[in-house]
Amino acid sequence: MAKSPQTELPLKAFGWAASDTSGILSPFHFSRRENGDDDVTLKILFCGVCHSDLHTVKNDWGFTTYPVVPGHEIVGVVTKTGNNVTKFKVGDKVGVGVIVDSCKACDSCQQDLENYCPRPVFTYNSPYNGTRTQGGYSDFVVVHQRYVLQFPENLPLDAGAPLLCAGITVYSPMKYYGMTEPGKHLGVAGLGGLGHVAIKFGKAFGLKVTVISTSPNKEAEAIHRLGADSFLVSSDPAKMKEAMGTMDYIIDTISAVHSLIPLLGLLKLNGKLVTVGLPSKPLELPIFPLVAGRKLIGGSNFGGLKETQEMLDFCGKHNITADIELIKMDQINTAMERLSKADVKYRFVIDVANSFSSL
Repeated sequence: MAKSPQTELPLKAFGWAASDTSGILSPFHFSRRENGDDDVTLKILFCGVCHSDLHTVKNDWGFTTYPVVPGHEIVGVVTKTGNNVTKFKVGDKVGVGVIVDSCKACDSCQQDLENYCPRPVFTYNSPYNGTRTQGGYSDFVVVHQRYVLQFPENLPLDAGAPLLCAGITVYSPMKYYGMTEPGKHLGVAGLGGLGHVAIKFGKAFGLKVTVISTSPNKEAEAIHRLGADSFLVSSDPAKMKEAMGTMDYIIDTISAVHSLIPLLGLLKLNGKLVTVGLPSKPLELPIFPLVAGRKLIGGSNFGGLKETQEMLDFCGKHNITADIELIKMDQINTAMERLSKADVKYRFVIDVANSFSSL
């Protein structure tokens, strides 16, 4: 049984935590470890609110241990470094994403793919050295230097925070599956936290981008605000038939249960459909359209640390950020309720430092 994080570690910390399956967050005093020789301590300035946070606080996946402080889209400023740390110095702007440790020895870790390590330590709700990790809805965090990322100077920290999960979750499969060739046609299925960043990456790679959505009222925003070239209403049979066989790639960000058949029909010969959403139930896999069109269905989770740093540098070069709604910590329960209804364009970010400054 894990020891209590409130009593076992030397540094006093403060955040907001959920204590039961209601998912309601409230102020929470806990503790963190001292900064070791390989560690970086950062004061948290902003933290994005991911759909995974919502699932975790409500124990939707069945493995939450309470109390839990969510948050894995963390940006802040370095306040202390260990004796072995050479990449970072006090005052640096840095980020921490989905994991804070891994085994460092398996094939995945050796290939800088720590996200596929069989023994990852997630930023929150993971067993770690006899305690459990707690996330970024808090005042500071101590992280091994390998899992800390340098933040580009030109990117705003608040709008850049969601890149540490939403951004890398779409960037990694686009790079791995070759969905980057200028002039090719990319479909983005689902226009939310992941989908809106995928549009921006697609345009930066030089692709033609079509948003595929069930919501006709999102068309103007997709094209005029986010830069998509076209918009396809997936509930319109005539429009879907007209678009059949026109896309080279589709990145499917939809987290609700849905049919893959219409999406596969949109692909050209040798087309690729890559799924990054996490529906609560298995999807049916239609084999005939795969065989008939030599098409591929793939999947991907977030990226390793090397690729995440590459993604951040790419965003710095192309001025890519998330579209956010900035909130204070005491607004988090309302934000979670709105997130459950997809009522956000397109990512909540908590102004952590200013929320705690008066405490």
